[in-house]
Amino acid sequence: MPPDAARRSERSRRAVLAAALELVEAVGYARLTIEAVAARAGVGKQTIYRWWESKGPLLFDALVEFGPAEDEPPGWGALGDDLRRELREAVRQLEERRFDQVCRVLVHEARTDLVTLLLTPRRMRLEERLGLAQRSGEIRGDVDVPAAAELLLGPVYQRWLLRTGPLTGTFSDTVVSLALRALRA
Repeated sequence: MPPDAARRSERSRRAVLAAALELVEAVGYARLTIEAVAARAGVGKQTIYRWWESKGPLLFDALVEFGPAEDEPPGWGALGDDLRRELREAVRQLEERRFDQVCRVLVHEARTDLVTLLLTPRRMRLEERLGLAQRSGEIRGDVDVPAAAELLLGPVYQRWLLRTGPLTGTFSDTVVSLALRALRA
């Protein structure tokens, strides 16, 4: 039976994506080359250019394919604990070197897909939890839930993007504590 070309292509595509992430972690975006990715993946560079026009879209697809794993929340508990867990998870993702490198490039290239991939899922989970807190009376009924979710995430992403200080779990816990003072009845 002849080899399945579609399966071989899928195997090559995944090898290219994995190689791109490995290399961007090792050498950074500026020193990453399509030639190096092709060599690491065991494909010709024409294969890469057939699927991606440049290393920016290649890295975006690699992030989508092999991005930081998102565990489903184990179930909502105490509001402060849940918010701290969500922000600590955002910090953990942003601090992974390969994803930090890719995300910074995508922000630089103004890829709106980054918002869809990274920011929106986290904001939606926070909105869900804050909505539950509002219905149960843990936060005020007049709180604008989408704005509150952005209030929580904004400082984390600002500190990551602008590097105004260390991005740590302690910082994100402080953000939660300050936000809860404003949101609680």
